[in-house]
Amino acid sequence: MSFVLVVNLEIKANDVDRFMAMALENAKASRETEPGCKQFDVLVDPKDKTKVMFYEVYADEAAFEAHQQTAHFKSYFDKALGYLASRSRAFYTRTAP
Repeated sequence: MSFVLVVNLEIKANDVDRFMAMALENAKASRETEPGCKQFDVLVDPKDKTKVMFYEVYADEAAFEAHQQTAHFKSYFDKALGYLASRSRAFYTRTAP
């Protein structure tokens, strides 16, 4: 079973482009450099570009904890919070596939 994080974000309208560049860079670095990161999708509401969702799959909770300690995550997180109007997180256990 995998550890899954779903993050729902609302981006401040004037900051969407700046936020998306950082979010995509963080997701790519996570997928390419973290062995425990199995999937990191950045999804955008087709009707409202300020609504973004991250779907992140990690091998286990330890891999997620390691993700939060990476330089790319810390850099992203320090800057991204200023671009957000709201953020909610939910954790799941992936049972299939």
